[in-house]
Amino acid sequence: MDKHILDAVYQVILERKANPNENSYTASLMYKGLDTILKKIGEESTELVIAGKGGKHEEIICETADLLFHTLVLLGYCDIKPADIYAELGRRFGVSGLEEKKSRKS
Repeated sequence: MDKHILDAVYQVILERKANPNENSYTASLMYKGLDTILKKIGEESTELVIAGKGGKHEEIICETADLLFHTLVLLGYCDIKPADIYAELGRRFGVSGLEEKKSRKS
């Protein structure tokens, strides 16, 4: 696949947003709105924490995928491109995490 999978999934999310149908989970999240999307992110985050604590690689992988998917739904809902996140990560790359956090507080 030429495109990064996160970009490909994001494009499908935008398609579901623009052309919703009743059989689309993504379209139903978009229709229900921000609070529902944020609730799903919270649920998936908690499930990832539990999976991480359990230490089973397959569960960690699945829950991480769920969290990334729902995060992409949030980005799509807010019209934020994954490239914007990649750029922010690129800006931070090679910078001490402590220094980067300090720079955001000022």
